[in-house]
Amino acid sequence: MLQSKLFTKTLREAPKDEESVNAKLLTRGGYIYKNSAGVYSFLPLGWRVIKKIADIIREEMNAVGGEEIFMPALVEKKYWDATNRWNVPVGYEVFGKNEDETSFILGWSHEDLLTAMVTKFINSYKDLPFSAYQIQTKFRNEPRAKSGLLRGKEFMMKDLYSFHTDEADLNKYYERVAKAYHKIFKRCGLKSIYTLAAGGDFTTGNTHEFQVLSDVGEDTIYVCEKCGYAENNEISKLKDEGPCSRCRGKINAHKAIEVGNIFPLGTKYSKAVNLKFKDKNGEEKLVVMGSYGIGLGRVMGTIVEVYNDERGLIWPEQVAPFKVHLIELAGSSAKKIYEKLRKLGIEVLYDERDISAGAKFSDADLIGLPYRVVVSPKTGKKFELKKRSSKAIKLVSEAELIKLLKS
Repeated sequence: MLQSKLFTKTLREAPKDEESVNAKLLTRGGYIYKNSAGVYSFLPLGWRVIKKIADIIREEMNAVGGEEIFMPALVEKKYWDATNRWNVPVGYEVFGKNEDETSFILGWSHEDLLTAMVTKFINSYKDLPFSAYQIQTKFRNEPRAKSGLLRGKEFMMKDLYSFHTDEADLNKYYERVAKAYHKIFKRCGLKSIYTLAAGGDFTTGNTHEFQVLSDVGEDTIYVCEKCGYAENNEISKLKDEGPCSRCRGKINAHKAIEVGNIFPLGTKYSKAVNLKFKDKNGEEKLVVMGSYGIGLGRVMGTIVEVYNDERGLIWPEQVAPFKVHLIELAGSSAKKIYEKLRKLGIEVLYDERDISAGAKFSDADLIGLPYRVVVSPKTGKKFELKKRSSKAIKLVSEAELIKLLKS
């Protein structure tokens, strides 16, 4: 893509109403635009990142048998009445204030709707297990919208729901999804910590979160430095520098950002809508369920909080909007290598703008693509190659450049 064709521009100064690193850098880099408190638009560069994260999530959800669907954001009151969640002060009622009118809510979770739909398709144990997921916009009446993409009123979420004959089958799948989540976050460049947490409006009993250590995190988790066992301080009896309840190793307290969660729902929702199946003996039983969520924008914001420096963003390669930032300096042309890299399937942002070298380098650092390639009269037939995460600069031939970028 030609950088001159991007309708967005980088900003020298961060917005005064943003405090978090992710909001400042993503806004300055032209990735997002703040429309309202807790409500952001993803601009061309930002949307490319979101799509990369979504692709990773889809691959791993498909690998554990998830079938992708898409449900409406507008959910009728009857579904929430059935599960006794209409009055939970989380979502937004959008219209239908009078008793004679049909009321709707902007969905902040979809257990209610999907479970009601599944009653039309599940009859026998032969229909189970199965799992379905979507990637969709969610809406929550968040009174503390802050921290950029980490806490918002409107956000993109992957929500997966699984349906089983019994708790044992749910537990097996629960562990499969947990492993898939670790793979997702690792592919996004994040080290996730599997953390025991409290239940909430979704379920009863304990659940699990996937936490990423960060000084800006709103959660405090206790992590064993020996075995890695972790608990959220909301439920934990562990103490900082105390012994681990599993292995007696030393416990350390850390600030962390929650990037995903998984919930063993049991029969809470299936009982509410009478979702049953007949077992091998013809006996009717309630379907056992699980729920599994990842916030895509939250993952993006967390990546930024982890990967940045005083000059700007530093994207991990798998989620970067482009792999290469190709910079053409005055007196040279990078058009030929740009076309060649594109034909090889290498994603390139080509800065062919008529501005100073300093401004181009500054933008490149701020935007934070994994590789910077410079073409200038000084390099001759060679190319100046630099990783964004390194200070080292290499002068390479075209063949060497292509080999390195394709690897």
